[in-house]
Amino acid sequence: MAKNSIGLIELSSIAAGFQVCDAMLKAADVELVLARTICSGKYMVLVRGETGAIQSAVEAGCREGDFSVIDTFQIPSVHESIFPALSGFPKAGKLESLGILESFSVASLIEGADAMAKAANVRLIEVRLAMALGGKAFALVTGSVSSVRAAVEAGAQAIARKGLLVNRVVIPQPRPELLAELI
Repeated sequence: MAKNSIGLIELSSIAAGFQVCDAMLKAADVELVLARTICSGKYMVLVRGETGAIQSAVEAGCREGDFSVIDTFQIPSVHESIFPALSGFPKAGKLESLGILESFSVASLIEGADAMAKAANVRLIEVRLAMALGGKAFALVTGSVSSVRAAVEAGAQAIARKGLLVNRVVIPQPRPELLAELI
């Protein structure tokens, strides 16, 4: 079975973050993708594995984190473009149009980015998570104007269900100078 599911727990406590990370890794056969402090004084743990293992790991982490848990998710069959977009090295190329999705939480933003990538024929450029963002997160996509509009709407709906949507923007034919700001 493919390890194409991911799970994340976002916590208000750094100390609890370490404890939750350990609990998640001990609870199931999952691979640690990312565990780090994020602004402002929060911690996130992202794991990858089979769907059942992800569910077990997130449940164990939530029990361990208790009151420190801010937000969580489990995404079965995550879109393959999520991992390169999380890498921190955007490969923007030519921008036909630009879609921006902004959230108050890391967890909800990754869910929104996955929804964008699955909703339309767009290229996910970057998913930026809470560093130097006051705890917020944003994702960038490019493609035709109609595809970007559809993708941004799908992502915004996913985030809005949790009440964590900050903003969504679609910029048709962005100026080339804007590309420099993405790098």
